[in-house]
Amino acid sequence: MTSVAEPTALTRVTPRRTRVGLVSGGLGAYWPQFPDLLPTLQRSATRVADRLRALGDVEVVDVGFISDEREGAEAAERLRLAGCDLIVGFLTTYLTSSMLVPIAQRADAPVLLINLQPTESMDHATFDTGAWLAYCGACPLPEMANAFTRAGVAFRSVSGHLADERAWRRIARWVSAAGVRGGLRNARHGLMGHLYPGMLDVATDLTSVPTQLGGHVEVLELDDLRVRVEQVSDAEVTERMAVARGVFTVDDSVEHDDFEWGAKVSVGLDRLVEDFALDSLAYYHRGLNGEQHERLGAGMILGASLLTARGVPAAGEYELRNSIAMLVMDRLGAGGSFTELQALNFVDGVVEMGHDGPAHLAISSGRPLLRGLGVYHGKRGWGVSVEFDVRPGPVTTFGLGQRPDGRFVMVVAEGEVVPGPLLRIGNTTSRVDFGVDPGEWTDAWSASGVNHHWALGTGHRAEELRAVAELLDVEFAEVRLGR
Repeated sequence: MTSVAEPTALTRVTPRRTRVGLVSGGLGAYWPQFPDLLPTLQRSATRVADRLRALGDVEVVDVGFISDEREGAEAAERLRLAGCDLIVGFLTTYLTSSMLVPIAQRADAPVLLINLQPTESMDHATFDTGAWLAYCGACPLPEMANAFTRAGVAFRSVSGHLADERAWRRIARWVSAAGVRGGLRNARHGLMGHLYPGMLDVATDLTSVPTQLGGHVEVLELDDLRVRVEQVSDAEVTERMAVARGVFTVDDSVEHDDFEWGAKVSVGLDRLVEDFALDSLAYYHRGLNGEQHERLGAGMILGASLLTARGVPAAGEYELRNSIAMLVMDRLGAGGSFTELQALNFVDGVVEMGHDGPAHLAISSGRPLLRGLGVYHGKRGWGVSVEFDVRPGPVTTFGLGQRPDGRFVMVVAEGEVVPGPLLRIGNTTSRVDFGVDPGEWTDAWSASGVNHHWALGTGHRAEELRAVAELLDVEFAEVRLGR
């Protein structure tokens, strides 16, 4: 897999960096009274900044230490201009709410207040007032909460100490959620073809995406792909087939001409994504009698799976909200494969789920298989499809449903993939144990308002997704029975 001639087919895209604004503060009246206090607090602020930078691909805009409301106003302007995804206010000791409220009001970003004292507890026998004040970050938190609430500014807080890994896990969750929110606000979603006839749950008002999540929906024609596929050279097709052989086990059922066509469409898809700067893609086209658009629609699974593995999720059946859900899961590091219900196994107590079409190769339990299909059930065309089993362990299902008033709802459930017999029909498949009767889970999941497609990702991600929903101001619904 390392010696391929078309590296872009395997190289993950680079997501935008999460930009975190940091402002630390304390009450300036203390500095002349306790000369050692400010240096102590500034050292704590440096530790916080360093730890935030260590969370991953995070850019920290540190506006320094503020001591009064005038410095707070200056910090507010700097953070407003920085365009942050999250504002972190570090309460090092007592400070007045007038110092932070303007920052929260002007920044146009979610706010996280952190109260991290230097150590787990004070040394009561030796501490004087100055030493105590370095542990007094909890004192202003109720004041901030009251003032922010009265100002109509949403906030969340994390309290702990500087070496408190539990607190840092919570902080990391908010930073990650802010990165997803920022990614969605800047995302470009491709929508190509037309709605699968009769799928009322899939239909999405395109205005709802930029107004509720941010970003842009680029409406594409199949001809946007056709002209790019026509320009693919024979050499590029050969190179892409080599890439596919490096990634997949190619089953004997794969016809050479179908494999060749899928590789050609794959190269064209890469160009489409690059030309329109797409972060996700949803597509469907029916077509008739083997004409060119039918062949394009049927030839996309290989290329769409490679795109999904690279961090550009692609979903079939025109499922825009599902390609967005897959993007969220990918950015959380969970993968995220195109999934629906397949069957219920009441003997083993599992829900069998999966889908034909694009799959996230990063969550496969082993080397994925490229299988030839003489027919795509319920769809026009024929060709190659991707088959694998999601690796055993904790998983999360995540769908983006829509309420009668048009508002989105993030629907989530946590379960566990367990080994056992699966169909071998060119689908990504999983046996998921949700800890309850599979029929009861299916009824509760279906009643949640989720689409009949969703993203399946690895790990238990409900709390991370709950944080994303809060920052997006989107309803969150967790289907949780018997756990």
